[in-house]
Formats: sequence, C-alpha cells, structure tokens
Amino acid sequence: MSPGELKPVLTALVMPPAAPLLLLGLGLLWRKRALGGLLCLLGLASLWLLSCNAVAVWLAQTLLPQTSALPPATAAAALHARQVQAVVVLGGGVRPSSPEYATPQPTADTAGRLRYGVWLARQAKLPLAFAGGVGWANSGTAAPSEGAMARALVSQDYGLVLRWVDDRSRDTAENAANMQALLAQDGVQRIALVTHAWHMPRAQQAFERAGFTVTPAPTGFTLPQQRKLLEWLPTGYGLLASREVLREWLGLRMVGY
Repeated sequence: MSPGELKPVLTALVMPPAAPLLLLGLGLLWRKRALGGLLCLLGLASLWLLSCNAVAVWLAQTLLPQTSALPPATAAAALHARQVQAVVVLGGGVRPSSPEYATPQPTADTAGRLRYGVWLARQAKLPLAFAGGVGWANSGTAAPSEGAMARALVSQDYGLVLRWVDDRSRDTAENAANMQALLAQDGVQRIALVTHAWHMPRAQQAFERAGFTVTPAPTGFTLPQQRKLLEWLPTGYGLLASREVLREWLGLRMVGY
C-alpha cells in the first residue's frame, strides 16, 4: 500500500466515529476499572457531542479560517472587478453504482458544488473548469473518474460544456497542480474557486501555492439545521459535519494532505 493509499485509512482511524469507538473499546479492555470506566465515558461523551450539529457549527467557526459567501446579487460584478478569468469547481466524490440511473452519479457534495459553479459561471459569463479524478480512498477500485462524470452531468443537466477537465487528480494538492498545468495553456491565472466552505481554506492555500490568484466562492456552509434543542441531539449529518471540519483542520496542518 502506497503512502497515498494509506492516508485515508489513517484519517478514518483518528476521525469520528472511529476515534471515539476506539476509546470506548480501550476502556472496556482496560484492567483497572476506574480508568477503564473513565475511558468509556469519554468515548461515549465525545461520540454524542461530535454527533450534534451544534458542536459541528462551533468547531467550524472555531477551528477553521472563515470565508464569506459571495453575495448573490453582486457575485458577477465582484468576479469581474477582480478580473476573474474562469470558475473552477472541485470534485467531492462520486457514487460508482447508481441502479436508478445505471450510470455513476455525483455525491451530494459534488452535485452541490457543480450546481453553484454552473450558476456562478452563467451569472458572470465565464468559462467553467472541473478538477477531480479518483481519490486515494477509491484507489485500486473500479470507481470512475469524477471528471468524466462531471463532464457528462454538466452537458446533460445544465446544457453547458466544461472547458477544462482534470480527471487525474487524487487529492486537493493534485487538483491545484493539474489545473494549473491545464489553465496556464490559455493564460488563465485568476480564478473563482468553488468548493465547500469547510474545504475552502485548504483548497485556497493549495491553489495559491500553485500560482493562482484565487477568489473564494464557497458553498455548503456548516450552519444550524433545526431548532436549538434538536441541534444538541445526535444525528448522522451532525457527525458527518464534525468529521469534515476536523479532517480539514488536520489537513491544514499537513503539507500535501
């Protein structure tokens, strides 16, 4: 297993829900009852809290640099004022098997990013690019390239053509490097970058290191979803949001993550 293929395995082990469950398991196996009980309590408490959307929102606001959304009414004007030359959408995963369509489909993350990227490109009358191949987590599987899937989706569902497609990158650092090689051929250096708000700090950092002038165009913000009491009850989407935020916080501290 290569270092790249090992990365998602190690990440899964230190992120929720695996980390709290491992702590709980350690507590159950610990010979000293007092310390074992404390570890079990910490494991259960951390799993409960990290499954609460209110905690995910707090983590996003505390651990990650904040990026504001482009105001919808003035988004096009803002991009033109910054002399943006293209809109670049980052992939967020692909569903290899979708029986209802009989073809691979984008995950909710990818679909949301593409929808916003298409809207932004139309508003500003700018060409559209997409970056995404087969991620490290799917390396060695039959998972299709995100780029090929995005090209077909944008054409069929939105009636647009992706001018540039990177279908080889496996992570954010490769997104930036491969997209720079593609866009440099057409003299594109100023871009609007579309990805989730929790992913934007690391993505912007990678693309600026690659030589781009980046205007952040975040979507998919980590925000309250229900009334206050329900925000403190465990949910699947709360756990996922906490995991995403913690993963990005870790990624910002690891070069090339």
